[in-house]
Amino acid sequence: MTKRTQLALATALVAALALGASGCSDPKKGSAGAGASNPASANDGKILGGTPVKGGTLTVLSNQDFAHLDPARNWVMPTMDLGTRLLYRTLVTFKAEPGKAGSELVPDLATDLGTPSNGGRTWTFTLKEGLKYEDGSPIKAQDVKYNVERSFAPDLTGGPDYAARYLAGTEGYKGPLQGKHLDSVKTPDDRTIVFELGRPVAEFSATATLPTFAPVPQSQEKGTQYDSRPFSSGPYKIETYDRDKKLVLVRNEHWDPKTDPVRKAYPDKFVVVMGLKGGQIDDRIIAGEGADASTVQYADMRPESAPKVLPKPDVKARLIAETKGCTEMLYLNNSRAPFDDPKVRDAVQYAVDKEAVITANGGPALNEIATAYLPPALSGGKQADTLKIPAAGDPAKAKELLKAAGKEKLKVSLSVSTGDKGVAEALQQGLSRAGIEVVIDTVDPGAYYDVIGDLATTPDMTFTGWCPDYPSGSTWIPFVFDGRTIKDKGNQGNYSQFRDEATTKRIDEINNMADAKQANQAWIDLDAQLMKKSPSIPILLERKPLLVGPNIAGAFGHPVWTGEIDYATVGLKDPSKSQG
Repeated sequence: MTKRTQLALATALVAALALGASGCSDPKKGSAGAGASNPASANDGKILGGTPVKGGTLTVLSNQDFAHLDPARNWVMPTMDLGTRLLYRTLVTFKAEPGKAGSELVPDLATDLGTPSNGGRTWTFTLKEGLKYEDGSPIKAQDVKYNVERSFAPDLTGGPDYAARYLAGTEGYKGPLQGKHLDSVKTPDDRTIVFELGRPVAEFSATATLPTFAPVPQSQEKGTQYDSRPFSSGPYKIETYDRDKKLVLVRNEHWDPKTDPVRKAYPDKFVVVMGLKGGQIDDRIIAGEGADASTVQYADMRPESAPKVLPKPDVKARLIAETKGCTEMLYLNNSRAPFDDPKVRDAVQYAVDKEAVITANGGPALNEIATAYLPPALSGGKQADTLKIPAAGDPAKAKELLKAAGKEKLKVSLSVSTGDKGVAEALQQGLSRAGIEVVIDTVDPGAYYDVIGDLATTPDMTFTGWCPDYPSGSTWIPFVFDGRTIKDKGNQGNYSQFRDEATTKRIDEINNMADAKQANQAWIDLDAQLMKKSPSIPILLERKPLLVGPNIAGAFGHPVWTGEIDYATVGLKDPSKSQG
């Protein structure tokens, strides 16, 4: 058997499990028919393993290194979870609870959620007393200001750019490394920080949850090398970090739990082992023997592992598979031929076989078909279906559109992360039905976002997703479709390089709406307009399947960080059984 055939057989079994013996499912709805239920949803909203016992070593098994641990550069959801829960604190954070409660904002470094004034154009935060770094030195408001300023540095690419979007007077600013500072971020004393914004931002409290708003003292500045050794303000500090191999975190003895009601810091040590194959990780945690009983996985369970998990109650009881809340898309590079032609982009909308992609990605137990850009959480719980294209595509319509564009035969490149090769092959097969030849390039997960975020190396097509940083359409459409966000290096979100004057104008209009309900509906309406322009193709709404060992306690998928395990509360049932 070829590897592809094995994957097809495995995912066919998953599909059968998800649909049940006597029912059928509409993938658009993602629910099983009569007499069936989704086996992957059994632990939704649950905390697995009970309350942890303090102590021991928790091991995280990963197929990849982190793209960036530097808080000015950290903008990949699982890495934000690990970074902000273990290594550094932010002005505001989210509750450490599963389900809807996890989306609730709570103060972190700050005493409250911030105080707006000047019609929402000014936000003031006061830091708690007694906050300390790993060396016992005090955390100061000036350190938060400094990290916000670092996010503008051209060399420190890849991080959230909310500061650049929201702060006043930032045009042309290149960060603090040349000694220049922002007047729109003021620190009248060591515990007070004031942000002057260019427009009212009612949800700035939520913005302050991002790693940009973690403290970095200027004395610790190491430029791009800071990635390898962030200075801890959280409950753990870096003992050793061997890139692409292992990260070891030990307790920061100067972290004071009295100032931090969110992080529980149960284990004595976290060890992240990198560079493992996804199937190898799954098999080790499924077996759960010896030291592997005290492990969790960082990246998603492989689709072909689902038949080893879903039919087995004892293993399925250790599976977290919360909805990610993101939309996975096939981004088309609008900046050059052939995708600078809207007819060709429309053709791809019709050519893609989303049902085949679902099968390749673990079946309907772990995926739903996406029919719009905004994920359901931002569109009233359900996506619109503006184009009403069949789930398996319409190759005849695609050929018709390509013929009208004068491009009946095409050859294009597609870059995917190594773990998405099966998805890439399903996309390749679907597009071939319309005469589109796809050449696949797989990229190491740790380097993937750097490659596709560099305009010099970005391919014709890219497969990845976008997730809201917090529950607002303002964290989604402007980042994915505003042409002003495109960067030569460190490009994030707008991987399609979509530039459209009407869209840009409407984004500004919605951002200036004072009524949140009105703005929410306006984002949904703009979504429908964008679907007709086909800058990218919405493909999937995924669950995040993560296995934990039998000695793991306090584990759940956090709703903000795309269902990733919340490292603030995870720990061990019996620390004496762990190793390391």
